[in-house]
Amino acid sequence: MTVAHVTGAARGIGKSIALRLARDGHNIAVSDLPSMEKELEETRKQIESSGVRAISLYGDISQPQSVKKLVENTASGLGSLDIMVANAGIAQTKALLDVTPEEYDKVHAVNGRGVFLCYTEAARWMIKQGTGGKIIGACSIAGHKGFPLLGVYCSSKFGVRALTQSAAQEWAPHGITVNAYCPGIVDTQMWVEVDRDLGAINKVGKGESMKAMAQGIALGRVSTGDDVAGLVSWLAGPDSTYMTGQSLLIDGGMLFV
Repeated sequence: MTVAHVTGAARGIGKSIALRLARDGHNIAVSDLPSMEKELEETRKQIESSGVRAISLYGDISQPQSVKKLVENTASGLGSLDIMVANAGIAQTKALLDVTPEEYDKVHAVNGRGVFLCYTEAARWMIKQGTGGKIIGACSIAGHKGFPLLGVYCSSKFGVRALTQSAAQEWAPHGITVNAYCPGIVDTQMWVEVDRDLGAINKVGKGESMKAMAQGIALGRVSTGDDVAGLVSWLAGPDSTYMTGQSLLIDGGMLFV
């Protein structure tokens, strides 16, 4: 049975992805920060109710040794690492002229370096296994288009697109595909916080910023974690074997590129 690792799986999109991959029949390692222990353990229990094996791991994806241990403990705990979903990420809503270098570095440490570390450590392990694998990263519509007040976040997600393309080319000879998923507006805690911060800047009420952005969605609604998880399920499965280096929009029709 194949083994998938999903980072940032305590809640939101990561949790939806982990639960979907469990329903697909993969054994699952879920990881998140130690501060998210209660939520992550709940995710693990729900995965096990699907009849597959699951382990919960804790670490900081911005730190090399932490990611190395996450990968090693996945393989030792479940027998292999066949699918890596580098999902964990953070958002920032702030005018560029107000962003400090420290704030810039914090966003890129998680969204940029964190994805890089998950990609490379997973690839090293998959190459050692010799059986190929699938590496899947969290990008965004913000990796295809820059948005005001989200400039640093956008720059980190553009980096994920470039990394995905480069990694796909380097690791194809090892039978490893590398792709990313690009959600739009998702009904998660992260977007609640983005709405709050945009509202404070633009002096509008709760929910108004998200409502205004959602008016541009062709399908007429914001997405759920399950919408995104469906795409990741396909990327993790056999039908996507001939796709690599792509960052796929799953936004209900916001961008057309």
